Amino acid sequence: MTQQRNWGATFSRILRHRWLDESDTRKAIPPDLVERLARRVAASERRHTGEVCIYVEASLPMSYLWRGASARERAIAMFGKLRVWDTEHNNGVLIYLLLAERAIEIVADRGLGERVPPQEWQAIVGRMSAALREGRFEDGLTQALEEVSALLVEHFPAVAGKANPNELPDAPVLG
Repeated sequence: MTQQRNWGATFSRILRHRWLDESDTRKAIPPDLVERLARRVAASERRHTGEVCIYVEASLPMSYLWRGASARERAIAMFGKLRVWDTEHNNGVLIYLLLAERAIEIVADRGLGERVPPQEWQAIVGRMSAALREGRFEDGLTQALEEVSALLVEHFPAVAGKANPNELPDAPVLG
């Protein structure tokens, strides 16, 4: 019986994810929202030396679903694939949104991760979850960006007159 429930849950999850595709991502995050978020990321990055990347996708790839992988596992994989880890001060942050599960994950590189306890990241995600459950993606992503930015300003503030190169694209990546 337990195995049937697991297969049933797996099958249900696969259906939920296969139902959504890139067009759903673009409906949730239309071009005008992409532009607004890109401007907000750019404004944030002028205040600190960190890099923030937003990645939104409708569903997990089948290989993730079949093996029961979590949104967190996918976020960590995208953190590497998007090279968020490859910043000068090891202070890149990925804000990851998975529409099929209304799941949000924040992955911080070791430079910031060493300074911010896991409970603080979980609290940020918790505060955003209501907006995401209600489909208010702009509100949720903006809130996450503001809170992540505050942590980066606290731990890695920009220094007046010192170069602060933009190491990652500011526009959200849609998968």
